[in-house]
Amino acid sequence: MGHLDRRHFLKLSASTLIGVTLGGAALRALAQEQVKPDEPLAMAMKYVEKSVVDGANCGNCMQVQGKDGDAWRGCNIFPGKVVNANGWCAAWVKKA
Repeated sequence: MGHLDRRHFLKLSASTLIGVTLGGAALRALAQEQVKPDEPLAMAMKYVEKSVVDGANCGNCMQVQGKDGDAWRGCNIFPGKVVNANGWCAAWVKKA
């Protein structure tokens, strides 16, 4: 015991790195709080979780960050929080 061959060490290192990377991404996603429509800033920006404006939603707004297809994504208007991709607010600007 105590002897670790190079191949085993590399496998262990690679799986640890992958686990830490994926775990970190999952924790960042979980750490972000969803914007609630009744929050003061959300109310001021008229944020809703389901857009009623035809063709305009958070998913196609230039303020929204993250991958297309994600249900909840970061937004420049609400730092540190995520918005519903189907939502809308008064700061909506069509993504170029």
